[in-house]
Amino acid sequence: MPHMPTVTHTARVTGPIHYVGHNGRDDTIPIGPCLVEQLGGQFVDIVWGQAGEESAVLPMKEVETAELAGNLVLLD
Repeated sequence: MPHMPTVTHTARVTGPIHYVGHNGRDDTIPIGPCLVEQLGGQFVDIVWGQAGEESAVLPMKEVETAELAGNLVLLD
């Protein structure tokens, strides 16, 4: 099976995007700049923080819903 390259976009979170944090609790990605990395399959990694130290892997459908709602804006 061929390896699919990771596609990375610069983006901005403009409204609430929820995910399950490392502690198992619901959390929200903070408003501000981020990177959106399309992983192989139906998942996306959203990376944020001063040095990209925070991230959340979400199903592609949730990311598309956030984009349609205006809570995530792809900048490139």
